[in-house]
Amino acid sequence: MYNLTGPEAITLAQVAHTITEINGRATTYQQETIEEAYASRRPYGVPEWQLDAWVSTYTAIAAGELALVTDTVERLTGSSPQNLMELLGRS
Repeated sequence: MYNLTGPEAITLAQVAHTITEINGRATTYQQETIEEAYASRRPYGVPEWQLDAWVSTYTAIAAGELALVTDTVERLTGSSPQNLMELLGRS
């Protein structure tokens, strides 16, 4: 198993800031309680197991459980991974 990551761990608030920089429109990250997270995603009509997975991903990000940074991409490909700004088309 390989842990593939970008070159840095970033928060969802940092993602929103980067998106704002790229598209010029204010983008914000609104932190939600667990109840709010379920309520905001429920209208998509997905099965309950998918809703649980979706919300648990966001709670894992918020808890820092996905903040791992590895050099695996570079070791396997010989190229550095892109950061979010590069991925979205600006360097």
